[in-house]
Formats: sequence, structure tokens, C-alpha cells
Amino acid sequence: MENIVLIGMPGSGKSTVGVLLAKALGYSFVDTDLIISRMAGKPLQKILDQDGLGEFLKLEEKTGKELRCESTVIATGGSMVMSDSAMKNLKVSGRVVFIDVPLSEIKHRVTNIKTRGIAFDKGETLDDVYVKRYPLYKKYSDITVEFSSGSIENTIELIIEKLGIK
Repeated sequence: MENIVLIGMPGSGKSTVGVLLAKALGYSFVDTDLIISRMAGKPLQKILDQDGLGEFLKLEEKTGKELRCESTVIATGGSMVMSDSAMKNLKVSGRVVFIDVPLSEIKHRVTNIKTRGIAFDKGETLDDVYVKRYPLYKKYSDITVEFSSGSIENTIELIIEKLGIK
């Protein structure tokens, strides 16, 4: 059984949906942000503050390139799509699902942009990050599930339906 790789903006619900999707399918669950944090021995925001964006992106790319698992739902960090080699590796072992949440909803959900561990350049806004990454989410996704005001359960059902999993 192949992996399911979740991509999308910070605040799109990848980790929350991922855990519940894994339970629904009897899959394992991996959050690449947790792997990066464990590898560095510190939270994501401390990596960004102390080591810089470049180091963070190197750790994220390494994680994406080296991750090996099967029958796993993988929640990626929002910036994983910025590494072509990481995304190519993730696509080899599974299908990529873009959880597409409108920017207005992302802004509503992400109120702690300075402390959440979001990879962005100094002076960039959430709008800038969205504009830069949106085409990459579309490029790497096999399917897109658009956020609706429905429940998380609806999102999970949509993913299962679009992937054709029984």
C-alpha cells in the first residue's frame, strides 16, 4: 500500500487531517516537522531563529529526500514543496494530496506567524508565502481537496474518495 503525502500552507490542517486519515485507513502517521525538530534537538522556530532559514530548508530537504516508509500518511511542512528533490522522493512512494485552503482562512487560523516555525524570509508576509508556494502545491499534487466549511471528517472522506480507496 502506498503512502499518502499531505501538502499545503501552514494552518491548512495537514497534521490534524493526517492523524485522523491514518486512523481511518489503518496507516501509520509521520509529521516531517516533528522529524526535523527531533533531528535538530529544538523546536522549528528555534531552528529558524538560531540557525536561519537556509539551515531549516536544508534539514527539511534532507528529511523529505531520506524518508522511507509505506502505508503511511505523511504530513509535510508547508515549505517542503520548495525542494524538488524532496518532493520527487515523496512522490515515488505515494500520492500527494494538496489541502487547498483559501488565504483568508489561513490568515484566520495562523495567528502566531512569528512563533509557529513557518519558513519565510525576513519581511515576507503570509500573503507572500502563499503566492510563492501555491503554484508549487499545484505542481506536485496528484489530487487537490478544497477546504470547505465542512468538518475535518468531510475532508477525510473527500481524500479517501478522490484517492479511490475502499
